[in-house]
Parts: sequence; C-alpha cells; structure tokens
Amino acid sequence: MKKLICTLALAVMVMSCKTTQEKTSATTINEVKVAIDLKNVTDDKVMVTITPPTFTTETATFHIPKIIPGTYSEDDYGKFIDNFKALDTNGNALAVSKTDDNTWQISNAKALAKVTYLVNDTYDVEGTHDIFSPAGTNIAANENFMLNTHGFVGYFQGKNEIPYTVTVSHPATLWGATSLVDNDPSNEVDVFHTPRYAELVDSPIMYSKPDYTTFNVDGMDILISVYSPNGTYTAKDITPEMETMMRAQKKFLGPVNSTKKYSVLLYLSDMKKPDAKGFGALEHTTSTTVVMPEMMPKAQLLEQLKDVVSHEFFHIVTPLSIHSKEIQYFDYNTPKMSEHLWMYEGVTEYFANLFQVNQGLITEDEFYNRMAEKIEASTRFNDKMPFTNMSKNILDKQYKDSYYNVYLKGALIAMCIDIQMRESSNGARGILSLMQALSNEYGNNKPFNDEDLFAKITALTYPEIGAFLNKYVAGDTPIPYNDYFAKVGVIKGSVKKPANPFLKGDMPYITVNPATKEIMIPPGMELNGFMKKIGLKNDDTLLAINGTAYNLDNIYELIMSSMDWKENDPITIKIKRNNKEQTLKGKVTLTMEDVEGLHFTDNSKAKIKEAWLKG
Repeated sequence: MKKLICTLALAVMVMSCKTTQEKTSATTINEVKVAIDLKNVTDDKVMVTITPPTFTTETATFHIPKIIPGTYSEDDYGKFIDNFKALDTNGNALAVSKTDDNTWQISNAKALAKVTYLVNDTYDVEGTHDIFSPAGTNIAANENFMLNTHGFVGYFQGKNEIPYTVTVSHPATLWGATSLVDNDPSNEVDVFHTPRYAELVDSPIMYSKPDYTTFNVDGMDILISVYSPNGTYTAKDITPEMETMMRAQKKFLGPVNSTKKYSVLLYLSDMKKPDAKGFGALEHTTSTTVVMPEMMPKAQLLEQLKDVVSHEFFHIVTPLSIHSKEIQYFDYNTPKMSEHLWMYEGVTEYFANLFQVNQGLITEDEFYNRMAEKIEASTRFNDKMPFTNMSKNILDKQYKDSYYNVYLKGALIAMCIDIQMRESSNGARGILSLMQALSNEYGNNKPFNDEDLFAKITALTYPEIGAFLNKYVAGDTPIPYNDYFAKVGVIKGSVKKPANPFLKGDMPYITVNPATKEIMIPPGMELNGFMKKIGLKNDDTLLAINGTAYNLDNIYELIMSSMDWKENDPITIKIKRNNKEQTLKGKVTLTMEDVEGLHFTDNSKAKIKEAWLKG
C-alpha cells in the first residue's frame, strides 16, 4: 500500500509537472523586460538585453527610434547600436536582417528569447551627427550616464502599447535622478515600470554621483539634479532661483496643472573636452533634460535656466496634456506630424515669458522688448507660409529650416490670441483660461483630431478667435501686430538698450590671433565708449579680465560674462601692448544703443493691459 501510494503520488506529481510545463509553454507573455548594464562598460558602450513578449508570427520587427516627440528632427538613433543579436532559449542566434538604420527583422520569432545589443553615446561624437544634446546620450563609466531612454531601449513593432519593466545595474557610487519610481531598494539595481513604451521614452534618467535637492511646490515634488564634471556648480547653487521660478509658474498656472512630481536633470558640459555642445532642454511630461556649458558664469547660467526650464515646464500644459492623435500615438519611425506646433511650442514659449511679467520676475518693458525681438527675428522667415501647413510638414526639407519660427511667430500667435480674448471678454479671459478649458475637455489620455481643434477653440472662446486662427494661422496673411498691440495701448518706438562691450550687433570688437590663440583688438576697428574710457587701444592683446585669463579656448565665457556687467562695476584688464604687459583699471561704461521696441502709451487701455499682463 505504501509503495502504491508512493507510486500514485509520483504519477500525480509527474502528471502535475507535465500539466504545469504544458501550461507554461502556452502562457502568453505580454510584457517587455529590459536590462541595462552600466557596471560593465566596454569601449564606451553599454550592453542592453531585451526579453520580448510572446510572438505567434514567424518574424518580429525591432525598432530603435528614428525620431522622438519634441525634437521634430529625424535623428536615427539606430546608428548608435552595435552588435545586434537575437537569441533563442539555448543561446543560439536567430537570423536577423537590418532593413534600415533603425530597424531589424528577426526570423523564427516564435523561438525568440532575448535580444542583445551595444549602445554608443552621442555626446563625445557631436559634430558627426545632428542630435540635439538634451535628446542625446552620454556614457562616462563610473561618472555619468545620461539615459535618454529612446537612445538605449527600442520596441517591437505592434508591441509598443504593452508594459515595460526596466532593470538598470549601476555602480553603487552613482544615483539615478528621474521622475520614475525605483522599485528596488538596493544601491546597485534600479527597477522601473511603465505601462507602455511612450511612457518609458518620456522618462529620462541621469546617473551620476548624488548631487540633488528637493522641495515641494503646492503639492508638486520638485527634484533638481546636477552633473558638473569639474565641480563648478552644485544643485544647491541653482536651487533658490529654480524654486522661486517654479513657485511663480505654479501660481501662474493655477488649476491648469496637476502634475505630482517634476525633475530637472541638468548636465553641465565640459567645453574643453569632446562633450555636448547643443545647449538647451527637452521637455517630458514630468521632467526635463537640460544641457548647458559648465564654464558659463553663474548669473548667466541662472538667467538661461530661468528661460529654458520655464519653457520646458510649461510643456506639461501642451502638448503633454493637450495634444492630437499624432502625438498620443506617436510613430517613432514613420511619424505623422500635427498641424499645431503654434500651440505646442508657441503657446509654451509665450507662457514662459508671460508668467515672468505676471509674477513680477521681469518688468513690463522687458516683456515688451522680448516680444519686439521675436517680431524682428521672425521677419527672417516666410511670413506668408501657413503655420499649420509648415507644422504638418516640418520634417520635409522645404519646411525644416522654418522650425525655429515656432518659438518666434508661434509665441506671437499666442500673444495675439491672448490680447483678442482679453478684448472680447472685457479683460475677463485670456489664453490661459482657454488652455484650462482644453485641458478639461481632453487631458493626458484623450487626444483631439487635428482638423477639429480650431472649431473646438472657437466654441470655447469667441468668433474673433476662430477668424484669427483661420486667417493668420491656417491662412497666408501676415499678422498685423500693431493692430493687436493697439488693443492694449502699446505702440512701437525707439528704446535704449545697453550694448555688449565686445559686440556691435553681430560684429565683434575683438578677434583672435590664430598662431597664439590670444584675443586682440583689431587694427582699424573703431572703439566703443567702454574701450575708450578704460584705455584700450587697437592692437592691444587682452590677457585677463578681473583676474580670469582669456584666450580662444574660453572666449565664449568672456562674451557671456560681459553680458552681466553693470554700469560702474569695477574692472581690471591685463593687456599686452607693444610686447609689454600692463594693467588697466577703471569702471564699466555701457554704451546705449537705440533699438526698435514697444511702449505703453494709451492710458484709456490701462485696464485691459493690466488684465493681459497681470490677470
């Protein structure tokens, strides 16, 4: 009996095991698992391993993005992938064919157990590609990894709407700054979950030695993380200004935004080495990646961060919570672009300027000057080109060079809508209330049809807004800016503006001796008031200013620092004249130049002007 029982038990166990095995083999895996190894970096490359979902087809297609949201540029991240392999459960290689720079077709996909490949970074080979640095990648073993995830992780065609689990192995000395939640408490492994590929691409991670600050603004947790290769700056150096700015932004937005966490990942580039050279930022739903030169003087860095980060932060309104189907279901390899860059980038850029005057961070005159500069700069582009048409075809060669105009005319479009709404509502409503209404109508997960947006905006606002959109945004009629400024009592006029001590417009007052790299004042150049007052002469060599030595290698730093000079600041300049060194001492004298600007002059429009700028 005992033997029988054992035999029966064994039989049951065998049957049970067999049943389990059969069940396991039939189980459908509907998840993508990713392993990124930052510990074992070889030849400046990172190994990525992808465990795929179950395939029932004979072939599977794997993509690395050709383009990502926010860049409007075809960058071909697949060019940075090496040694791509597809393996079965026994480690045998499956046949793979590379069909273009970003696509691999895998045969016998039913047997596919994993995909492996090596990733090269983009920062140290800038100049060989056109990838914007904040959208690029960095691999510096044991120092810094900028994981813009689209550069490391791809997707299987037809499987990008399923969950992703990403496991990152990293040195214990490095910490990953991100808005993602780490589900592993250990110091060397991070585990992140996202519901689909788009959320992963939307979530950058920067690994470096911990240097970060956190604070809370009206229920939103803010993370500021800084990588400064030479230790020039820390997160604490920039946090006070960032906190002031973000509190002002949250106050300006009011109920429009409900984001619970936002991360600023600041990478400071070492200009003396092969490193990132494209300065600016790239937006994400809950974070932004920022690249700036480490050598930039602190005051200038903070000013740049205020403008750049505020722009990216406002993207949480659009396109991140108000967007079309082209963005919601973005195709990373054969994209269809939306018609509404005027809103995604233009409204965002306008808000990044409007909130500063609204919250008292800049004066009204400074705001007017910024708008005047945008008008002037926008004249370099075809003013009769329908903005919707340009936006829809922005990847085409015919329109690609017009992209920068979205930050110029796009912002001016938003400004005119704002002014018109203030007039139509007797000051009660502006473009911020429109974005609130659109956010309530749509939100993060409900995209609109591109062709329906103008009608929806008109229904939510006034007939004048619909007429404006059709005539000046979809149409080819240039915007009569003076007419819109007149509605708020503002007119064009000449204004005084301090000139840069070393620049006259785009023309420099200084040059460089190519043999010695020394900075010189050219012979025959008419000197400006600052140079004359301090005692500089033609053919002088500039050796140092206020104790900092300058030459060709850091001439950019000289120009940037001089932008922060104030009238009557003490200054000491070490020069070489007739092969003899000498020191000039004095005070900064700024030359004022006349430029076309804007003034408020019509007091009868004071009420609507106040509603526009302060409402």
